[in-house]
Amino acid sequence: MATTVWKGHLTFGLISMPVRMFAAARGERISFNQLHKECHSRLKQPLFCPVCNRNVERSEIVKGYEYEKDQYALFSEEELDKIEPPSAKVMEILEFVRLSEMDPLYFDSSYYLSPEDAGVKAYQLLMKAMEESGYGAIAKLTMHQREHIVIVRPGTRGMTLHTMFYSNEIRAAESVPTDKVEVKDQEKKLAQQLIESLAAPFEPQKYRDEYQENVRAMIAAKLKGQQVTEVAQPHLAPVIDLMEALKKSLAEKQAPATAPAMTSADVAPVAAGKKPPARAVQPIAVAQKRAGKKVAG
Repeated sequence: MATTVWKGHLTFGLISMPVRMFAAARGERISFNQLHKECHSRLKQPLFCPVCNRNVERSEIVKGYEYEKDQYALFSEEELDKIEPPSAKVMEILEFVRLSEMDPLYFDSSYYLSPEDAGVKAYQLLMKAMEESGYGAIAKLTMHQREHIVIVRPGTRGMTLHTMFYSNEIRAAESVPTDKVEVKDQEKKLAQQLIESLAAPFEPQKYRDEYQENVRAMIAAKLKGQQVTEVAQPHLAPVIDLMEALKKSLAEKQAPATAPAMTSADVAPVAAGKKPPARAVQPIAVAQKRAGKKVAG
């Protein structure tokens, strides 16, 4: 079972149901540690107090707001808990809006909203009503010391919740002088035909992070002392004749082929007589060397 990030009640009108939230997605990324170039030791970032001249434990930390230079108002966790608004425990639906009118630009993080046993019927009622009406629910929710505006909407296997940016957090887009550019009817027709030729059902499993795959292949090559094959990059020339480019695109009847991702099979072996590239990780040799030092000590 996924970790619950919020637990409370979802209410609309006089109906209340106990629910819990857990993350709907998590980014999968390869992370690198920072090492000392000379000895390949991992660098640390301890919590250090320059006045006491020592490292401090997390239990010694308090939160402070700097109201003047080097002057802080201190707050304990108990004090912060006292000012939590009602939305810390109760997620009240403020209004319903049409999902078709919502700009995805406002969406932030996504969560699954699951009912507790006592709220299953009310949960199902609300989800079905929104599903058939095309509406989503706007509510407020407090977690992680911030009050969020959220949108609750029906999903394929239950309701999903998305925290949203406030309007003042959305950056204004730079104005584009589109009114000064004339688009011909024939150009629009060809562009629409090109869109239709590339149209396909939304199948997210088809897409993958090729950069992360290349990183994994690079790591495998490093551990084997091999060189990594460089990925070919497409040559993009500026469009001179828009109509001609549209016609050529339609003639191909498919999207341009992308460069294949590197795999360990694509990694070229080290040529005979050449020294393999330096490796930051040398599992066997380094482990044996360090073990020998410990025994000798």
